[in-house]
Amino acid sequence: MSNDSNPVQFELTPGGHLNGQLRVAGDKSISHRAIMLSAIAEGESNITGFLEGEDTLATLAAFRTMGVNISDPKDGKVTVQGVGMHGLQAPDTALDLGNSGTSMRLLSGLLAGQDFAVTLTGDKSLSTRPMRRVTDPLALMGATIDSTETGTPPLCIQTGSQLNSIAYTLPMASAQVKSCVLLAGLYAKGETCVTEPAPTRDHTERMLQGFGYQVQREGSRVCLQGGGRLSGMDIDVPADISSATFFMVGAAIASGSDVSLEHVGINPTRTGVIEILRLMGADISLHNEREVGGEPVADIQVRASQLRGIQIPEAQVPLAIDEFPAIFIAAACAEGETVLTGAEELRVKESDRIAVMADGLTVLGIDCQVTDDGIIIQGGQLQGGTVNSHGDHRIAMSFAMAALRAKAPIKILDCANVATSFPDFVTLAKTAGLGIQIS
Repeated sequence: MSNDSNPVQFELTPGGHLNGQLRVAGDKSISHRAIMLSAIAEGESNITGFLEGEDTLATLAAFRTMGVNISDPKDGKVTVQGVGMHGLQAPDTALDLGNSGTSMRLLSGLLAGQDFAVTLTGDKSLSTRPMRRVTDPLALMGATIDSTETGTPPLCIQTGSQLNSIAYTLPMASAQVKSCVLLAGLYAKGETCVTEPAPTRDHTERMLQGFGYQVQREGSRVCLQGGGRLSGMDIDVPADISSATFFMVGAAIASGSDVSLEHVGINPTRTGVIEILRLMGADISLHNEREVGGEPVADIQVRASQLRGIQIPEAQVPLAIDEFPAIFIAAACAEGETVLTGAEELRVKESDRIAVMADGLTVLGIDCQVTDDGIIIQGGQLQGGTVNSHGDHRIAMSFAMAALRAKAPIKILDCANVATSFPDFVTLAKTAGLGIQIS
């Protein structure tokens, strides 16, 4: 249930530490793509490690509405009977994607190439998020998509003409926009190419190749020919490094902590958080490195250490874009000043993550200064207080970990959307030693 009608609060007792071997939730980005590509593949695909969160279940429900036979997820296992590239059926209702920007942006590309009209809607938060970044390149390919005057959802994709291939240079580093254009390119005449200004997660490219679809990658450019086919496959979804990050930060800041996070995806386009925390002095080691279904994974061990403030390298920003709320908590507990620049993208996530994190840090007694493209955080002593997460799951979980170093209890408001990405967060956090209750 979305936070529109379900107020959930976290109450945290101060202090403590984290210990144990933990398996966090499956990777959200890969879970979305696994459903989408399995649905348009030919034959059966079996998915294990699937994240049973609200966002990914919205993607699953959308494809069921379009006639795809998908089993009920059980213990992360899902079976999809693919209908092929042109087997989707026109839905008899708008596709409600809840809080999931990934679902909306990727589906807009995939559905632009279908021979039926469809409307994509979402909850109150998603309905404020910018979509011109995907509708503009899709329009260049010949798609007709209506949105609000400000370019926000709902998106009404008209049944249209044959899509044309394009060579598109992303105006900003965004895996969602890159994936949207590539998915539309599956249905376009000729070769579609995307060039990105900085590396972003490449799960779509890797998974397309796993399904037997030819993708050319050279430097910052990725290309594919339209009109191919995908063959069903088995997909083992690794644990989500974004979800693991909360426990990595918690273990790094809380004296006496020693946590091992199992089977975590360490795709090189997603490991910015490891590099940034190591630059801050975190004790992080990788064990049992291996490759599963084209994705590199490892067990990540984190022990408590004294962190120091740093200037975060801008090259790492796109590689850690979803992890910054938790990194800000690490910065609050570090000695000295941490400076983030080049992170404008954080302002258009589920919330303005820079502003909302700054507000919460200020409530907890941390000195920070918001800039146009980032934030400056002075390490200090976290106090207690009431923080509003504004319905942003990553902010709620980040401030939960702050309690490990706080002097007094912390209450976090508006936490229902934690279920979108990490439904077992509270249970797992309690197991590891965090003093957290739901109220």
